[in-house]
Amino acid sequence: MDWGPLILTFKLAAVTTVILLLISIPLAYWLSNSKSKFKPVIETLVSMPLVLPPTVLGFYFLIAFSPRNAFGSWLNDWLGIKLVFSFGGLVIASILYSLPFMVHPIQSGFSSLPKSLKEAAYVLGKSKLATLKKILLPNIKPSILTGIVLAFAHTVGEFGVVLMIGGNIPGKTKVASIAIYDEVEALNYTAANNYSLILFSITFIILLLVYLINGGYLKRFWK
Repeated sequence: MDWGPLILTFKLAAVTTVILLLISIPLAYWLSNSKSKFKPVIETLVSMPLVLPPTVLGFYFLIAFSPRNAFGSWLNDWLGIKLVFSFGGLVIASILYSLPFMVHPIQSGFSSLPKSLKEAAYVLGKSKLATLKKILLPNIKPSILTGIVLAFAHTVGEFGVVLMIGGNIPGKTKVASIAIYDEVEALNYTAANNYSLILFSITFIILLLVYLINGGYLKRFWK
């Protein structure tokens, strides 16, 4: 069995999740507090990957990043960056495709906090940044954990987007979901089952841990 697609899958999921966390916290904070007239537009853009077919997003990424078009040509000529059929392209596509799975739980967490919590911190002289880091974020740990797990698991299961932007290059862009498709096409069901079983088991364990932690079952177990 070739472990390359599995290693690449979890590497992609880890990198995507870390970057998404850094992007999603300020974005979710702004969405939960903003009264801007542009807020519905931003919320719509964030949520679009939930309803759009992955191949549609992948197609537009492919067009945008292609060196034959203006943006892709500018990236290639001026910055030396080629995103089509590369790991970097997979990361960017995965970030945009998994964005709502990280932003929505964190936004819900911020929205559920009472306004008095933030106001009390300001009265005590805390800055906005200190209030966010020391008061608000510690109080939405379950929401952050849920966002991390959902974004990671969703990236692990991507197929259409990564196939469109990354293709099927062994060792470079061939992730586990594409390897499963290849093995099924070749009627090699044993190899397809091995990949599927590993993904199934790992995602089940990760989700189970989230429910155990957020439900307080682990604390009760160790008491």
